[in-house]
Amino acid sequence: QVQLVESGGGLVQAGGSLRLSCAASGGIFRINTMGWYRQAPGKQRELVARITSGGSTNYADSVKGRFTIVSDNAKNTVHLQMNSLKPEDTAVYYCNADIYSGIQSRFMSYWGRGTQVTVSS
Repeated sequence: QVQLVESGGGLVQAGGSLRLSCAASGGIFRINTMGWYRQAPGKQRELVARITSGGSTNYADSVKGRFTIVSDNAKNTVHLQMNSLKPEDTAVYYCNADIYSGIQSRFMSYWGRGTQVTVSS
């Protein structure tokens, strides 16, 4: 059973930094993309950053220049370094991955349970 486990959320003051991590496990054959989404109260879930297995990245305009996504393909992990955090970055951050597993024998999109990031002003 594929699982995504996030860590690294918390409370930080505006201008501070946090690093989120996500580890995928469970019968994984291949991962196409890994990424981070976030959902603030009363808002829709939105893409924050995404990285392909080849290393191509894309970011939401609101985080460009402040957030950096990196992955370790050998360890099936992805990290999101968040600098210069703003109160509007406050949200639950979810890890997402497109994974080909031995159980499903096809690519499927998986989600973590989310980690809270709160930025105080």
